[in-house]
Amino acid sequence: MVLLSKSFFTVIKELTQRPYKKKIRPVQRTPIDQEWDKPISFARIEEELAKSSDIIFRKFILRVKEEIPCVLGVVDGLVDKNILDAYVLRALMVEAVDDPLFQAMTFEHVLDGLLDLFTPTNEVKKISHLGEAIDAMLSGDAVLFLEEGQEALVISARGWANRGVNVPLNESSIRGPKEGFNETLRTNTSLLRRRIKHPSLRLVSMKIGDLSKTDVVIAYIENMANMDVVSEVLRRLSRIQIDGIVSGDMLEELIEDHPYSPFPQVSNTERPDIVASDLLEGRVAIMVDGTPSALIVPVTLPIFMQVNDDYYQRAMIVIIVRTIRYWGAFIALLAPSLYIAVTTFHQEVLPTTLVLSIAANREAVPFSALGEALLMLLALEILQEGGLRLPKPIGQTIGIVGALIIGDAAVKAGLISPIMVIVIGLTAVSSYTIPYYDLAIAIRLIRVPLMILSGTMGFFGLGIGLYLTIIHLLGLRSFGTPYLSPIAPFKLRAFLQDTFVRAPWWASGDVPDLVDVHDTKSGRKK
Repeated sequence: MVLLSKSFFTVIKELTQRPYKKKIRPVQRTPIDQEWDKPISFARIEEELAKSSDIIFRKFILRVKEEIPCVLGVVDGLVDKNILDAYVLRALMVEAVDDPLFQAMTFEHVLDGLLDLFTPTNEVKKISHLGEAIDAMLSGDAVLFLEEGQEALVISARGWANRGVNVPLNESSIRGPKEGFNETLRTNTSLLRRRIKHPSLRLVSMKIGDLSKTDVVIAYIENMANMDVVSEVLRRLSRIQIDGIVSGDMLEELIEDHPYSPFPQVSNTERPDIVASDLLEGRVAIMVDGTPSALIVPVTLPIFMQVNDDYYQRAMIVIIVRTIRYWGAFIALLAPSLYIAVTTFHQEVLPTTLVLSIAANREAVPFSALGEALLMLLALEILQEGGLRLPKPIGQTIGIVGALIIGDAAVKAGLISPIMVIVIGLTAVSSYTIPYYDLAIAIRLIRVPLMILSGTMGFFGLGIGLYLTIIHLLGLRSFGTPYLSPIAPFKLRAFLQDTFVRAPWWASGDVPDLVDVHDTKSGRKK
């Protein structure tokens, strides 16, 4: 019994342990991993990689002062063969043969000579470790080996098929730029560098994943970002131990402060102009190879109610649109709960004629207001989820037609009252005013407990639910920044500058003080 209890509590501890404090999906180390820091041995590399059909080893003789057997190792599909043929193989096997400097090179100095004189590509470096050679080949570079040597040259010849810079699919803009990130990391960093042409923009590279070895770039502006936040980002990323990262969205869950909170604590965007704006406000961006978006930290709740068009429209228009957006979020969260509380416990707050109308419509409905609302929300969630998984034209049709048909049929069958269809429909439409999908999901999750509390205790239960939600929000931190900043703690200048309203550009002054940085571990203010 004691052993069973210990095992149970051990499992609970492992499930609730901080993500960046434990090894996730550990990988058993292979023999080649044990040799990662050993000197280069082409025979060992060939033994390990030649089993794969896409690995190509082009053997040739380098005719210098002596004949030196060489091998060019590449991964088919990851390299530009035109670069290899024109600037590597042709340069070494044809054009350089008659050069006196080429003929004078010996085995001991051949790589240094090729590096300085006879490799006309933009990026070449010499390496000496086995792991460096394997990593370079599998990343898309060409590696020139000497069959009997312990060093090699890494020649930049990457060239794989990729998607061009297209219009962002999920963050459309009316007046702003039409460029969006794609799956190639270097293309994404170049889009960012085009917008911030200053040496203070730092791009720090690292690899995550024991098997995938995914390239990750941390971007920040040195003189504007809080270096404690930058250090914390690097620390959390460096402590992740996982077999592979296939998407930047996986990192979001691994580095957030409160993994069990429904509220998003890391922003996600596929627009380089938004990333540039966030960097100019002192935030840090995380870009992952293979992911057409970037993660932004630290964040606050008001950020998730802002869109890129807010900064391309005039301030007065933005104030009106943001007001509508916040009212939409308020209705999406509270409309069903208010209806349930009023119709179940607090009919006195409504005019008599309206109470009689609601009672007449609900007379034949066999469910309580709470059961009625939960049934309608379940149908709505099923329709929304089904619409997302279908092709776009069909998904939109299913969502609209399905809601109309099911709602009308439910009313005619006496299962649902007409006013409940109106309330749930208004709730669904209002939720679409929330710009960020992650925040919309959080509101949908919180809405159900609020409905249950309203259906059991009326306004008192709804007040308890809202009180607990606010307490939870006050306790959240995003890399040391209070989640409700600049509302709590209240900062008047930042509140008026870019929260519920946006000040005109001519009245903005300095960089907005929206990121109130606290100690990233304890939450205490610096």
